[in-house]
Amino acid sequence: MGPYTPFFNLSEAVLKSMGSIHGIPIQHADLVELEMRSATSMPGGLKQLMDAGFRLVTLSNSPQGAQIIQLRHAGIDGYFERLLSVDLVRRYKPAPQVYHMAAEELYASTSEICIVSTPVWDILGAQNVGCPAALIAGPGNSTSPKLAVHGRSAAPVAAGSDLPSVTAQLIKLWR
Repeated sequence: MGPYTPFFNLSEAVLKSMGSIHGIPIQHADLVELEMRSATSMPGGLKQLMDAGFRLVTLSNSPQGAQIIQLRHAGIDGYFERLLSVDLVRRYKPAPQVYHMAAEELYASTSEICIVSTPVWDILGAQNVGCPAALIAGPGNSTSPKLAVHGRSAAPVAAGSDLPSVTAQLIKLWR
C-alpha cells in the first residue's frame, strides 16, 4: 500500500482521526492507554502450553519494544522465548512474508508452527502459507467461523472463546 509506517504510528493516527470525527480530543494519556490495552492477560493458558512443551513466541504487527511494554503490563512477559515483529520484513499480517519470516526465525517450516490469534484475517493469512491456526473468538467473531482461503474451506484447528479453551484443544491435538 505504499511506504511502511510502524504499527503504533498507524494506531495513534487512527485514534486521533476517530477522535476528530467524533469531536473527542485525544490526549497523551489516551495514547498511553491505547498502547497498554493492546495486550490482554492470558497467563493460565500460556502456562498450560509451556507445561505441555510448546514453544511460545509472539508474531505481532507491533514493534518489539512495544511488545515488551504490552507483555510486561499484562503480566505475561516471561512466557515467550522470542518476540517477532513485522518490522523484520516491513509488511503487516496477513502478508505471506510475515509468516514465512516467523518460520525462518524459528528454523521451522510453516506447517510446523501454529498461529493462535483473535483476528480472522490473521488466521486466513497463516493458513494461506500452510500454517495451522487456532482462533480465540473475540467480540464479533464466531468460535466456528466459515473461512475460505483461495476458495477452499479453511477451518481453524482449534477455536474457542478464550485462550484456556483453545489451549486444551491444542494440547489434545498435538501432545
